[in-house]
Amino acid sequence: MNTTQTPPTTPSEPVRSAADKVMRRILFLDVNAAKATPVEARKAFQTSILVATVRCLLMYIVFPFVLPALGLAAGVGPAIGLPIGIAAIVAITMSVRRFWRADHSKRWHYTVIGTTVIVFLSVLVVRDFIDLVN
Repeated sequence: MNTTQTPPTTPSEPVRSAADKVMRRILFLDVNAAKATPVEARKAFQTSILVATVRCLLMYIVFPFVLPALGLAAGVGPAIGLPIGIAAIVAITMSVRRFWRADHSKRWHYTVIGTTVIVFLSVLVVRDFIDLVN
């Protein structure tokens, strides 16, 4: 009669590289947080790109060309662009975090793309702020 028992199986923590661990600390991801799904990560990505796209369309097509051609909204671009730019930065940051929480296979790729867009948006937010102050 065999009296030895095998330990219960528990889901193992994924093996993460040192770079993955550093990025998780930068993003303030709790190790014990519930794992996001790839579907949630893709939805967050789509939302953040949509917000950034709306901002660009407004700032580079609607405000400088369409509204002035109609005699409307001259000079309101920075007042609207600033909050939209900030919202886009927040949305992209949230989606990057969700990619990492999901351990998505493309998390590094999206982090590079998201960070690049955040840098461009940050420059635009600063420009909008300067335009509002002047």
